[in-house]
Amino acid sequence: MAAEMALVKPISVSKFGNYPKTRTIHAKLFRVKMSVSSSKSSSNKGTKKGIKESLLTPRFYTTDFDEMETLFNTNINKNLNEAEFEALLQEFKTDYNQTHFVRNKEFKEAADKMQGPMRQIFVEFLERSCTAEFSGFLLYKELGRRLKKTNPVVAEILSLMSRDEARHAGFLNKGTASVLEQLKAKLWSRFFCLSVYVTMYLNDRQRSSFYEGIGLDAKEFDMHVIIETNRTTARIFPAVLDVENPEFKRKLDRMVEINTKLLAIGETDDIAFVKNLKRIPLITALASELLAAYLMKPVDSGSVDLAEFETQLVY
Repeated sequence: MAAEMALVKPISVSKFGNYPKTRTIHAKLFRVKMSVSSSKSSSNKGTKKGIKESLLTPRFYTTDFDEMETLFNTNINKNLNEAEFEALLQEFKTDYNQTHFVRNKEFKEAADKMQGPMRQIFVEFLERSCTAEFSGFLLYKELGRRLKKTNPVVAEILSLMSRDEARHAGFLNKGTASVLEQLKAKLWSRFFCLSVYVTMYLNDRQRSSFYEGIGLDAKEFDMHVIIETNRTTARIFPAVLDVENPEFKRKLDRMVEINTKLLAIGETDDIAFVKNLKRIPLITALASELLAAYLMKPVDSGSVDLAEFETQLVY
């Protein structure tokens, strides 16, 4: 799918009364040309199943920055209403949204009243919205940077739009501040790292012949990736696994052995009941290795422990 990019006649500030609806202007002023990486499922009919959009297979869009530069170039597009853009810029500079996103007493009380499934839905909404607002921040920031020479006024408008998007993301992120509680954050960080590393290691060891075919040792390659990823992760997570401890690699290798036996059981001609009985001790052993790896002494790291001050956003 593609959304044709066009500049709609800017909406006069007077249409919104005394309080300009800046975010409405955002939506109506710019429609960025985008292309979707995934094709329609109908085109895949008869060959493969259409890709289901989900967390693991998201729909990606790309922005045509060259067309944006052409669109807002006053030498090329003589119909641009610079006076409207100047008025819009002043509106953003006035910053009517400055006091909108405040987590006051009413917000906390309303959030505390939500329990059970409704609270879970609310938290998921905050997380999804935070991701969406942050992606908007990145897009507007990059557009503002690229249009500085072509049209400084529009570039500044986009930079101020990115400021607003960053505020939205920050507000939503702080709405789930409990996730950043020190102990809970460390436990979840270690769990996330372990699940990623173990999944990759077990999957790649099943395909070691592929790596050998391109001249790589699957074990050495995976450990290199795990170590480098862990070092990068340590910059933002409050705690990470001690993957450079030789014992961690030994545990991974034992998990590979157990997983290989589990796969072998699945290939036998035994009935399902017998297969499940044979799997029980192996699954228990695998869970034991996972727990032991998780409980290994972690490496304290990241910004959560170091940030003893209130974050200040600079636009």
